[in-house]
Amino acid sequence: MSRILTGRLIPHPLLTLLLTVTWCLLINDLSLGTVVFGLIVGLIIPILTAAYWPNRPGVSRPHLFLGYTLIVIWDILVANVVVAALVVFRRNRSLTPCWVAIPLDIRKPEAITILAGTITLTPGTVSADLSSEGHSLLVHALNADDPDAVRDEIKHRYERRLKRIFE
Repeated sequence: MSRILTGRLIPHPLLTLLLTVTWCLLINDLSLGTVVFGLIVGLIIPILTAAYWPNRPGVSRPHLFLGYTLIVIWDILVANVVVAALVVFRRNRSLTPCWVAIPLDIRKPEAITILAGTITLTPGTVSADLSSEGHSLLVHALNADDPDAVRDEIKHRYERRLKRIFE
């Protein structure tokens, strides 16, 4: 029964939840009507687009994704303050921007996409390129005295968690 429910009626449960929450945030109201309409939208869109997702990405530990999301939100908040302080209080010539090549242990395209998006969403870093084999990600850091520390932090803070979530 639950297989039928998540297979046909709710083909992408996480997408349904994400769409419902996004709708409530867009409307900026948490009334019963808003949640119900968001749930309807969250159910209809995945059903209508299910044919375009034949090989739906598998998430082996979806419960860990919430922790990952909270860490990313926290890092975005902290990075906003750090970058604002750099822009306001430091001269351009005192910044040490650098390019960092990050070797990837994750192989699933969805996990790599989330990692690249996480890096880009965090102020002060931008994902610039992915190697043709998908084994390395090129990242630009606005101010990094030690490029190896940037690489190690991204691998430890984000990639390690994504590997546990997706593999």
